[in-house]
Amino acid sequence: MSRFTPENLTLAREIIGRYPRPKSALIPLLHLAQEQEGWISEEAMREIAELVGVTPAEVRGTGTFYEMFHFEPIGRYLLNICGTMSCALMGAGDLLHAAEEELGIRAGGTTSDGLITLHRAECQAACTEAPCLQVNYRYRFRVTPDGVRELISELRSGALADEIPPHGTLATVRQHIPADRAVGAVDPDEDTSPPSWVPVSVEGAS
Repeated sequence: MSRFTPENLTLAREIIGRYPRPKSALIPLLHLAQEQEGWISEEAMREIAELVGVTPAEVRGTGTFYEMFHFEPIGRYLLNICGTMSCALMGAGDLLHAAEEELGIRAGGTTSDGLITLHRAECQAACTEAPCLQVNYRYRFRVTPDGVRELISELRSGALADEIPPHGTLATVRQHIPADRAVGAVDPDEDTSPPSWVPVSVEGAS
């Protein structure tokens, strides 16, 4: 992966400016890097480290805590099939086998055209809708093996391109706070006053 594009570098600096301490922007910057390339490379982690004043190891240590960050190339579409108890009891194994057969890969692999990566996922918090799956973290509920095959066909044809953006894109609308509307970021060490919700004194307290 190359370093941030000029546009994303400008955005990265804007994001950093929202926080009292630069390193607080680590997670948003990891998302930005993953949105640019679909995954997070060593070079991306080095650049983020430079921007926020930490080591690349600290960037990796933060990112690897979260399942949504990927540190190897991922297909345009990440197909996560839940395999935890509720989904397993409702046929998740059949979904995974159908997907492997349709894609010609095993779980953990990516199709030769780089379009789809298939993973077995842990609980996706939709147990009442089992078996479920996600495509780039967009849900599909009560899925059947035939439904998986149809979904894969739609992904291949581009029929879902407007509904499901490429892997790494969290949202199609990005927050932008004009400088004159920002509340300002104050370093916690510089703010010694009590929080506004803590009363200075309480009448009648005993």
